[in-house]
Amino acid sequence: MQFKTGKKWNFSMEKLYPLRFTPVYKDYLWGGDRIPRLYNRNEPPGIYAESWEISTHPDGSTPIANGPFAGKTIHDLPPAVKTELLGTNVQGDDFPLLIKLIDAREILSVQVHPNDGNAAAVGGEAKTEMWYFLEGDPHAQIYCGLKPGIGKAEFLQAMEDKTFADILQPVPATPGEAVFVPGGRVHAIDIGCLILEIQQNSNTTYRIYDWERVGADGNPRDMHIDKAMQVIDWDNNGDPRCEIRGTTIQSCEYFQLDRFELTAEERFPVSGESFHALFVAEGAGTIRWDDGEEKLAAGQSWLVPAGLGEYSIFPDGKLTLLRTTVP
Repeated sequence: MQFKTGKKWNFSMEKLYPLRFTPVYKDYLWGGDRIPRLYNRNEPPGIYAESWEISTHPDGSTPIANGPFAGKTIHDLPPAVKTELLGTNVQGDDFPLLIKLIDAREILSVQVHPNDGNAAAVGGEAKTEMWYFLEGDPHAQIYCGLKPGIGKAEFLQAMEDKTFADILQPVPATPGEAVFVPGGRVHAIDIGCLILEIQQNSNTTYRIYDWERVGADGNPRDMHIDKAMQVIDWDNNGDPRCEIRGTTIQSCEYFQLDRFELTAEERFPVSGESFHALFVAEGAGTIRWDDGEEKLAAGQSWLVPAGLGEYSIFPDGKLTLLRTTVP
């Protein structure tokens, strides 16, 4: 597609199109460099613990990388354009999710996030999330939820004894599988996981235990025990593994993730109710819509406007596509 160029334009005169974004990277001390290596991103050497792929959060808003809106963010678009972009299922005019990649070279802290019912009371943002396992080292795993019979007393004892691994549910991080992590569920990502995370638009994390690790300054990282104890849901400890049904990996009130294994052209209608946030998990191809097309490559994230009508994906061989929508 030949996009218009120039420093000025009238938003109302521009047609919406599938948006690609410039990621925002986080160099948390537990991260590795697998994200730029695996997806051939031209980045300098360093730690790339997280790649915020599509975000409007103040801690990392991702700029648009293609077309007439390049350099702008979703926040810069006028309300009428944002409504057409996001869809009628989205309340308000802000992107409701944060979509990111996580590369755990080391284990993450034991942590918990608030939910809609208690976030305001602790001054945080509600965060329900899910993890889709893209790749993992041999024996890679995560911890999600407490083992049966573990209550507040056993939890506090494990905190004192520093034996958290004994009370958390381990789950293999098998590529192609996923887990659901509602707000209030204690969890930790272990060594060697590469994850696509879909979550509410939040950056609130309460650390409970950090495996006796110190930060870059040589001091232990801050813990948030008081707030964590207020938001832990002691009854929220069922099997976290997503039960995959057809194309649907997980569906909840905040998001739905679907997976498509494409070997030939596939058409995707867009009803106006929700955007389609796409992640190319593997393979390459082309995305085509009424008046344009763009090349797709593994590791790219795209936001297809809710008002686009229809688009098609043409894979070069086999292409695995992960699609996030708002139910």
